[in-house]
Amino acid sequence: MPPAVPVPPAVPVPPAPWSDGRGVPAVTELRLSAFRSHRGAVFPVGPVTLFAGAAGSGKSSVLEAYEALARLGGGAGLGEVFRDPAGCVPERAEPDAQGRRGFRIGCTVEGPAGRVRLDLAVQAEPELRVVGERLTCDGQTLLTTALRDPGRSTVQAAWYTAGAAPVTKAPLPDDVLGTALLPLRVAGKTAGQLRVLAAAEQVVLALRSVFACDPQPSGMREPVAVGDARLRRGCDNLAEVLWRTHRQCAKRHARLAATVRSGCPGPVEALTVEELADGRVRALVGRGGPWATPVERLGDGELRYLALALVLLTGPGVLAVDPAAEVPAALQALTVLADGFDRCLDGRQTRELVALAASVCAEGHMRLVGTVTDTSAAYARGVDGVAVVDLGRD
Repeated sequence: MPPAVPVPPAVPVPPAPWSDGRGVPAVTELRLSAFRSHRGAVFPVGPVTLFAGAAGSGKSSVLEAYEALARLGGGAGLGEVFRDPAGCVPERAEPDAQGRRGFRIGCTVEGPAGRVRLDLAVQAEPELRVVGERLTCDGQTLLTTALRDPGRSTVQAAWYTAGAAPVTKAPLPDDVLGTALLPLRVAGKTAGQLRVLAAAEQVVLALRSVFACDPQPSGMREPVAVGDARLRRGCDNLAEVLWRTHRQCAKRHARLAATVRSGCPGPVEALTVEELADGRVRALVGRGGPWATPVERLGDGELRYLALALVLLTGPGVLAVDPAAEVPAALQALTVLADGFDRCLDGRQTRELVALAASVCAEGHMRLVGTVTDTSAAYARGVDGVAVVDLGRD
């Protein structure tokens, strides 16, 4: 991180975010400058982006970095996000003269405020802390932070003001993302401050709108109690959420049943939910007439297929995410992160889910970033709207 913030010329006040119809804020690029096996890596991110490659090529690391940025954007502390920070340091990275090692990640978010870049440098050893952060918009530096005094648990921040003073300087905590704190620290009285706020809010909105999903069939077979009916990461409360969609989202539930019909063997007439005597519910696959198969009898592939289809066909009101309440839903896009998207699936199921993702994400309010095997990548490459990033075998 540079020691000083360049003072750019004054710029016009941008339109108020989320109000001019120039697009929904979305992450369009991930940068793993130094993270696990990646060095200097830049990955474009579109409506549907699937990372392919052999084991050890770093597919999961890409999604790990994305989820880390998402959690930091939501206000989580470094210690919550990076449970094994030393493991995030690139292999064979040598410590500096003070024994420090770290990693660097970042992203680009495009939306009404423009093209906003966020870059973050984290020290993993000897202690976990932010050592530098930079926020830029269309090439203009809006925020920098730098570790000035290792004895204090703060970084020195400077953000663009363009008022009586060109920048404002203040200490920020060294264990959280400074960009996420700007809406609470910037007054918004000058053109520069308004630009800083617009850029920071755009980044935070895009990063908060993420649902990391990894359906676990072993936890999806038991009947469950009815609670808030929001689908959890492992989809262990699948029956509870189907109970809700069956009653409240008739059109989406019917589309889900049609998708299951396309990807599961045997006749599928409907998805139903049975309420048990103890108050719990269990999901059933209607086979026609009086015949129904409890979901606990389905194979792992069928259960993962059902869960992923449910994720793609629902939204923030059904999934366990906390979207920004201050921004209309029509101006937000939810990004689903699915490591091992095709795990346990056969070729037909993979093709159906990729086609479903392309169709849903083309509408502009859902995005998918996942990892797949090389075989599944071959299916996906021919689908319009799907980008496959091959990480290679080296």
